[in-house]
Amino acid sequence: MTTGQHGTGNVRPSVGGDAPLRPTNPPGTAKANAQSGTAETSTSAAKASTGSVKASAAEATTGATGTDGSAGGNTSTSTDDTANISAASNGATNGAAGGSTDKDAAEKATSTGSRKAGWWKAWRRKAGTADAAGKADVGTAKAGSGTDAGKAAAGTVVAGSVTDADKAKTGTTKTGTTKTDTTKTDTTKTDTTKTDTANADTANADTTKVESGTDAGDSAATRTKTKTDATEKSADEKAAGETVADVGEKDAADGKTKPVEAERWNAFASAPEPAPSRLTRAGRAVGRFVVHEWTLASLASVALAVLMTWPTMRYPRYTLPQDYWDPSLQAWQMAWSGHILLTEPARLWQSNTFFPELWSFAFSDTLLGYAPAGMLGSGPEDAVLRYNIMFVLAHALATLGAYALARQLGAGRIGSAVAGVAYTYAPWLLAQAGHLHVLSNGGIPLALAMLARGHGWSLRYGYRPERRHDGWVYAGWLVAAWQISLGFGIGLPFAYILAGGVVVTAVLFVVRRLRTGRALPFGRRLFVADLVGGAFFAGVGLLMAYPYFKVTELHPYAERSIDDIRMYSPPVSGFVTAPAESRIWGGLHEGARGALPWHPEMTLLPGFVLYALAAGGLLFSVWRLRHRLLLLAGVLVTMAFAMGTRFFGGSFTYGLLFEHAPGWNALRTPGRLMLWTTLLLALLAAGAVTALTDRVRELAAQRIPSWPGPWLRLATLLPLLLVIAEGLNATPHQVVPTQPTAMRAAEGPLLVLPSSQNQDQHVMLWSTRGFPDVVNGGSGFTPRQLDDVRRVSQSFPDQTSVDYLRTLGVRTVVLLRGQVVGTPWEITIDAPVESLGISRQDVGDAVVYRL
Repeated sequence: MTTGQHGTGNVRPSVGGDAPLRPTNPPGTAKANAQSGTAETSTSAAKASTGSVKASAAEATTGATGTDGSAGGNTSTSTDDTANISAASNGATNGAAGGSTDKDAAEKATSTGSRKAGWWKAWRRKAGTADAAGKADVGTAKAGSGTDAGKAAAGTVVAGSVTDADKAKTGTTKTGTTKTDTTKTDTTKTDTTKTDTANADTANADTTKVESGTDAGDSAATRTKTKTDATEKSADEKAAGETVADVGEKDAADGKTKPVEAERWNAFASAPEPAPSRLTRAGRAVGRFVVHEWTLASLASVALAVLMTWPTMRYPRYTLPQDYWDPSLQAWQMAWSGHILLTEPARLWQSNTFFPELWSFAFSDTLLGYAPAGMLGSGPEDAVLRYNIMFVLAHALATLGAYALARQLGAGRIGSAVAGVAYTYAPWLLAQAGHLHVLSNGGIPLALAMLARGHGWSLRYGYRPERRHDGWVYAGWLVAAWQISLGFGIGLPFAYILAGGVVVTAVLFVVRRLRTGRALPFGRRLFVADLVGGAFFAGVGLLMAYPYFKVTELHPYAERSIDDIRMYSPPVSGFVTAPAESRIWGGLHEGARGALPWHPEMTLLPGFVLYALAAGGLLFSVWRLRHRLLLLAGVLVTMAFAMGTRFFGGSFTYGLLFEHAPGWNALRTPGRLMLWTTLLLALLAAGAVTALTDRVRELAAQRIPSWPGPWLRLATLLPLLLVIAEGLNATPHQVVPTQPTAMRAAEGPLLVLPSSQNQDQHVMLWSTRGFPDVVNGGSGFTPRQLDDVRRVSQSFPDQTSVDYLRTLGVRTVVLLRGQVVGTPWEITIDAPVESLGISRQDVGDAVVYRL
């Protein structure tokens, strides 16, 4: 017999294979065991059969688990106690049914069992409680035999003493597997106590589930196989996750004292994570926000804008990019809109310039969408600072908007970054550095991205109704309306393309329904969002257009003619010619620019790198073939429109719109439609770069570890680096003339001489300190009254000019000494004025006349 640890018994069958299993008893119990054995041998044949079953089950289990220690030490008793209990209970039951047990034998067995139960309890208390010892041996039992702690400690198979609480401890009553309490049972047969006698019936019922109707005549082999299967199932269930702590918890649930060993093992369990405080949760939320893709994309766009427009932010209060003519005008526009909306909103369109003209704020694109920025600061220096900040942020928004559009359509991060940079820093846009209303185009791709997101549409994945969200639709229409408020120079084509997109989408929905008999899911909320958002967009457009219609009514000569369009229409060579502001190509293309009639609006190179990437996107891309062909068609069509009258006279392109589309006759520079060509090329390039990065990822997955090597990383970043390099600028930054001291205290309405288109834009900027009414002004067209003022004032000061200015309401004339060289005022600036009824005063480097 194999000897186990103290307090445990290892069970093995007899040589004959049909003797009952006998537990190894502690020292000093031979007599009691002998008596039990005598009582057991006097029972019926059913008990002998039970013993045979016990031996067979032990043999089967021993053969399955092995006794060489490989399964868990030298313990081979993987046969569940329940199987032995069931067999013993069946034997007892069958014996009782056969009448083989008389009253005396039963009383003797009861007496013997009672004596043994009392001794067994005492011995277990002396040994340190059977539960503690059993659980100490659980590690061995779990590793090898799969028995639970109680079996490993007792090492006995007890017949007929199964309690409900013990069944609950094992959790396997479904298979008939129960856990015996060795302090209450006798190894001979049933327990003598009333409780154990009652629970023996339960054990018999469980045994009946497993053995399904056994009787005294059943073969021992059949019962052994059934019990062995139940034992293996119980072992599997325990191996699946029952731990010492689990057993301890079950004991506690049964009302028993939780074992000391379970409490000790709990010390090795992982401590529960404490509930985070409010400050911790706030910190985690901030951390998630900081590392979010869109946060990083926004910060990267701003950082790149600062670098790519440098040195704009080097002296932001004193310099302006490219020149100080149009930027001075636009700096005044932002300052005026912010100032007047805070002080007198009803006078928005009646600006302080071009006095006494009406609707003068609508003489050019207004940048009204930047009015909130105009509410901050005052004076020319703040106006210049504000312009430079918005100049940088306009580039950042364009990059972020194109990135968002490419991402929504299905491009990867690097591909979308290429699209954003190519769209924003295309070489042809460097020539527009002095036109903030042209550079402020980020709302176009951003609005398209939001609308596509709200409608659940992607170029790569198609229409996905489950991704619809009316909130994004509202946001998209709101951004589109804001883009229109910046001006119609690029806003009007955007409005037409947006309207065309709505019509095409509606037609496709109807066609699909007619063809398939069912329409794509759209939803009432989405329809309402489009209806409300579209109405808001149209309302903003009409409100913005009304002042321009009034200007056209008051100044019909302000309308453009087809000759104006012809003068600004670029030839085909313009698409491969870079402006002088391009650091890479500017010097190389000087000769090509010389052949262009008006090169600032005709150098339309979007970038040779962009051309190459877009061409590659036609062959190798994540976009479907039909989508690539549609993008290519869009590129060719927008190029044809950008050529104006150079493409077959414009009869089927720009000229057609100029003649029939409302508002189109106000646009004289068709080359600015290159913005749409650039966007479509950028999307083609994004598809190619995304396909490249996907391929690199597939190659990297075959590596160990699965990280791209340095050369593969460089291959994915190379397109982005090349696009950035081609967008480097050589834009000059001019120092803005300071405001004359005489203007700071001059009383309006006033006229500043000399007056011209460019000079008056400085005057507009200087007027941001207090916004006095001034006759001067510069815009897309020159009112005839201002022409008359400039012509009459050539002889100022004389009686004719003084009388004319008085009729206009002018009260002060400021003549700048530093700008009169080569003009008629170089002679008349010091002429006496007493006879004219006006006063003259030298203030700084200017002469102030008060009429």
